[in-house]
Amino acid sequence: MSQAGTVSVAEKLERIRGRIRVAGRRAGRSDEVTVVAATKLVPAERITEAYRAGLRHFGENRVQELEAKRRQLSLPEATWHLIGHLQTNKAQRAAALFNRVDSLDSLRLAEKLAAAAAGLGRRLPVLVEVHLGEEPGKHGVEPDALVELAEKVAALEALALEGLMALPPYLEPPERVRPYFRRLRELAEALAHCGLPGVEMRELSMGMSHDFEIAIEEGATQVRLGTALFGPRPAKK
Repeated sequence: MSQAGTVSVAEKLERIRGRIRVAGRRAGRSDEVTVVAATKLVPAERITEAYRAGLRHFGENRVQELEAKRRQLSLPEATWHLIGHLQTNKAQRAAALFNRVDSLDSLRLAEKLAAAAAGLGRRLPVLVEVHLGEEPGKHGVEPDALVELAEKVAALEALALEGLMALPPYLEPPERVRPYFRRLRELAEALAHCGLPGVEMRELSMGMSHDFEIAIEEGATQVRLGTALFGPRPAKK
């Protein structure tokens, strides 16, 4: 326990990893699941605490928030994922700042990211975000347009298409989210069998604090956890 009886990030992470192992066993899985710490509105000192606890993957929603935090952080082995919607006019900054973009949702954005990555002399790993929940406020490519987008993204030499990401609806109980996770896995499997050159479907980023065990049972390789690690997100000032 940390001060005042609160549970430390290290203790929470240990419990989460135990739950991940149990969920993996239920699904007959023995492969590794990456915990991506969702750090939107989480202060730099808490991120540093998570890093010291052993986390190496961190997800931010906005370019400008990470730009501000990076000046306060020294995490030499961290991998930074962009997990929020990215506007095309911020593609240059994102390519320089993030190690991965997990929320690619259009060809125009892909072309901007590819040009930026090429200018930096790097190949940028990306995931395509798929819109599964029929929620008008959320981003992502529609499933029926996924193959066409994946083919065009794969043709961009400065991008490495490694898988899919989705943000399904928040439903209770979490079991109700299972069909969405299953659908994303099926879309990834279908893409993998299309024979498109340069398309690798080794990553499935799905599942958050309230439903990550269901996501793991359905094949998630990455889970994005914020509340489970850091507690309720602070109110935005």
